[in-house]
This record gives sequence, C-alpha cells and structure tokens, in this order.
Amino acid sequence: MNRMNGKVCVVTGGARGIGRAIVDRFAEEDARMVFALDVNDSAFPELESGRSNVRGAVVNVTDTAQIQAFIDGVVAEFGEISVLVNNAGITRDALIQKMSDEDWAAVIHVNLTGVFKMTRAVAPRMMEKGSGAVVSIASVVGLDGNIGQSNYAAAKGGVVAMTKGWAKEFARKGARIRVNSVSPGYCRTPMIESVPEKVLEPIITKTPLGRLAMPVDIANAVLFLCSDESVFITGQVLRVDGGLVL
Repeated sequence: MNRMNGKVCVVTGGARGIGRAIVDRFAEEDARMVFALDVNDSAFPELESGRSNVRGAVVNVTDTAQIQAFIDGVVAEFGEISVLVNNAGITRDALIQKMSDEDWAAVIHVNLTGVFKMTRAVAPRMMEKGSGAVVSIASVVGLDGNIGQSNYAAAKGGVVAMTKGWAKEFARKGARIRVNSVSPGYCRTPMIESVPEKVLEPIITKTPLGRLAMPVDIANAVLFLCSDESVFITGQVLRVDGGLVL
C-alpha cells in the first residue's frame, strides 16, 4: 500500500505504544520519511532496524528551542513536513484533593502545551506549502471526564478545543491544512500496564465490542485522517473506543 507515499511525517511519542504503531503504519504505507520523536533514544535502534524511511529523534515537546531546531533541520533536508501527529503524553493520576501542583503542571505541560508548541512550529511550514495534515491524540477522558484525572481530562479537552480552532485558522487564504483529533478509549499500551485487570474488566464489560483497543486500532484511524482519503475532513474528533460510554 502507498497511502502515505511521498509524505514527510513527524510523530511525537513515537518510540512505543500508540506512537510506535502510528510510525509502523506510516512506514508500511510508503511514507518518504517518518520521524519518531521521544525523550529517550533506547528504542530507536529497533525502531529504525531494516527500514530506510524511519528515523528516531530525541526531542522534548516542551522545549521550544529543541523543537525549532528539529523542525528547521527536517525542512532543510526534505523541504517540507506533510504530517504532524501529536501523540506524546503522560499521566499523573490522583483525586483532586491529593493532586499536587507538580502533577497538575507536568501533565498540562506535556499533553497540552507540548501539542501547542509542536503545532506552532510546524503549522507555518505547512501554510507556506498550502497543504498538510495535523492529527492530535486526545482521549475519551477529554470528552467525558474521569475520576482522578482532572489534569489529563483538562489537557485532552484542551487538545480537542485547539483542534477545532486550528481547523479554521490553518485553512485561511486558500490553504488546505486539515486538523483533526482521535480520541481513543482504553488501549493496551505501556501506560495502562500498571492498571490491575480487575479495574479493566468492568471497562471491557461495558464496551460493546468487548475488548480494549490495541495500538494498531488507533494507528489505523490516524492513518486515515493523515492520508489523502480524508481530504474533505477537518475539525473533527474521531472516537476510537469500541463504543465505550464513560
């Protein structure tokens, strides 16, 4: 398949979990280059092995200078950035009375401000070209809320709001830049490995499709929104949750 043929793609949090699945799908679909960004390079050798169109890069999405240096380097080498996937995220869960200022700030900084900073750096390049696709990973928690996740819900809800605003802002003056978000339900990723199965079982039970998402389920939705198959879709929030209603 070649749905990403010729596209230069950047995926934050691309070394593992959902991000890794997105990188794999883009590479399989003949992307010109897929940059997998992460704060740790330990997974890069395996990620890049045997593939000439995948490259790891150490970039902290909260560091404006790092981001700009990376983006400038990509544009200097490839001339453009076709696709940005904002996937990097963390959790620091606690009931509100137990949530520290530090845990609130950490999640907001990575999950919301990081999305803003990456998109701020990439969007002008896309607007110069007149086309591009931005997909940000939100969450059903950002749409429906969840106990003990005030910081995460606020950040992901903010991602949804920015998505809608950017869809309008980036399409001015004839530019065809599409901005969408994907809101996964609970997904079998390293982030959820610490959650006891007895906690996950009720979620699976009330999910009509009867299981948790796998990373590739989310990656396939992102692939669609970043490909030319979705050229008339922008400003949308695609739930990929098996029918889960929190």
